[in-house]
Amino acid sequence: MSETHDRLTVEYLAGHAAAGATAERVRRTVRNSVEATTYRGRSLNRPVFLGQQEYRRMVEDLSNVHDAIMAIPNRLFGGDIARFARAVGMDERQVEVVLRCHRPTPVRMSRSDLCLTADGFRMIELNMGSTMGGFDNPALNEGFLADPYVADFAARHRLGYVDTVAELVHTILVECKVPTGSRPVMAIADLPETFYPLEAQIRKSAGMLRRHGLDPLVCHLGQLSYSAGGIWLGEQRIDILYRLFNMEDCLSPDGPSMIDPVFEAVRRHEVQIFTPMDCYLYGSKGALAILADDAYRPLLTPAERASVDRLLPWTNMVRPGPVLVHGRSVDLLEHAIARRENLILKPTLMYGGIGVVAGWLTDPDDWRQQVAAAMDGPYVLQERVDPNVELFPGDSGLEPWMLIWTQFLMTRGGAGTWIRAAAGDVSGIVNMNQGATATCCFVEQADG
Repeated sequence: MSETHDRLTVEYLAGHAAAGATAERVRRTVRNSVEATTYRGRSLNRPVFLGQQEYRRMVEDLSNVHDAIMAIPNRLFGGDIARFARAVGMDERQVEVVLRCHRPTPVRMSRSDLCLTADGFRMIELNMGSTMGGFDNPALNEGFLADPYVADFAARHRLGYVDTVAELVHTILVECKVPTGSRPVMAIADLPETFYPLEAQIRKSAGMLRRHGLDPLVCHLGQLSYSAGGIWLGEQRIDILYRLFNMEDCLSPDGPSMIDPVFEAVRRHEVQIFTPMDCYLYGSKGALAILADDAYRPLLTPAERASVDRLLPWTNMVRPGPVLVHGRSVDLLEHAIARRENLILKPTLMYGGIGVVAGWLTDPDDWRQQVAAAMDGPYVLQERVDPNVELFPGDSGLEPWMLIWTQFLMTRGGAGTWIRAAAGDVSGIVNMNQGATATCCFVEQADG
């Protein structure tokens, strides 16, 4: 599956050494591009590569998985969004938030976290909505192309990339039904307490959007006013509010006083919100568990079924009693205890590695207690996925890194790729908040 990826990697590493390009030179070149971004000024010292067919297969599979998840409410719950929300582990307060600005057709925008294994890509996470992070990944590609060796290698092998920011702008305009040729006023808004620590990053991202035809305002919700049938920032009426606040903010003691007026304005059709809160429903790990459940399998199309089989590891809601594991009925708790080193416990609705317990890194007695405590709670068990370890130039030779591939999907299809990595052959959480390092992906371009 990864034949072109492997070939390009070998050629790059051989040429890197022959050209005398140092790891520090590449890092230094990229560093300026990724200051005040998702990547926090950190980058690896080479990009990664995919062949055209490898990339197309991955995007096609992700698109099929996305479609299958979007269809769950109608296929399983008669279109009842509240029932779907409860099935993935949402409590009544979360259900209410989802329903406040739910729309019949979910926004087509997701970010999948994948591991490249000996058998191809495997999905470990699916995120949806405007708070996913990583949209500024073109800064990584641009930074790497500023290095002479990287630029020459990319040109010789006809390697390019999809600009996620351009795809994001297109998706905003399509999903918010902006008439062709018009220029909406969009405000990127968060709560004050989270806005100020991230203000530099938000403003840099806003600048990247301006290159593609949007000129967003940047503010926190406390700076908005509501009058004359609209939302205003100073004297400018807002057409689209790009949401940076999340589900936890909606349920916090202070959040609703600022967020509820936004929801009311959306209900009155005074402003468009990008994206609605139902993204937390479709992007939950509970939705992945439904997708992986044998009970849903007969409702999948043949293409969806094949893509689910290729991408999705065994994933199951944590509930007492028998479950099917690869066609065999077992007691869930007994299975979890016996297969501790091959399972990971995840909250269905958290993100960023919060609350995740890796069985292979956990004492057996503690693992038993953790799984038992999760019964009938909003948790899933998922089979462990072991990614390939890849070599990167280091200051004193080649160094092993474990990679998590992140692929965006938007209205026009594949919408850009970036990678976060941890040094060595590690098995824990690979997260930017926990010190991970980023790199970009270049894809072999199609003929013609």
